[in-house]
Amino acid sequence: MRLAELSEHSGVSTATIKYYLREGLLQPGRRISATQAEYGDEHVRRLRLVRALIQLGKMPVATAREVIAAAEDDSLGHHWRLGAATRALSQGREVPAEDDPAAEAAGRTVNALLEHLGWRHDQEVAEHSPAYRTLVAAVAALRRLGYPCGVAQLLPYGRLAAELAVTDLDLVEEEPTPAARIEAAVALTVLYEPVLLSLRRMAHSEESARRFTGGEKPV
Repeated sequence: MRLAELSEHSGVSTATIKYYLREGLLQPGRRISATQAEYGDEHVRRLRLVRALIQLGKMPVATAREVIAAAEDDSLGHHWRLGAATRALSQGREVPAEDDPAAEAAGRTVNALLEHLGWRHDQEVAEHSPAYRTLVAAVAALRRLGYPCGVAQLLPYGRLAAELAVTDLDLVEEEPTPAARIEAAVALTVLYEPVLLSLRRMAHSEESARRFTGGEKPV
């Protein structure tokens, strides 16, 4: 297909496609003349991945380029390819102050939680993990406000997260190619987090109604 047809099939404007080509996010098409190139289904799939990274994942172009390079690096295992994508997603990346007693205590709590859960990999990569730092900062904030946030309180959340991880990865593995799995990992991480949050809040409402109103409907 020509550039205009690629735009039509992918839903990405020709100007944006040309920008992705210049930035190295999209592989060049097959040259058929000095000024024209042909594109195929692999370009449509790449555009889906780029849009997932930049539009859903809110990644800077340079970061998206690094993720794509990792996705195409055959020397990396699939675990590391997926990790490169999900670690690059926009999220809170608080770095607790080193001299903050609440943060130090929170770090010990999180490490003990990982030990209870048997999450060896997360312990090994903790210092490089934005999710780990965000969790430590969140637990530190709970400690400062006096809310219970020990291992006993966090363990049920960790166990539920482990079950959800199985569901998430099952969905990702249904995709036919490594690039499609990386796209799915980004899209599902971004899109399913509000689903998870909404269901949690709805469950709170149901449980509150059961406990405090006997399940009666409001008048």
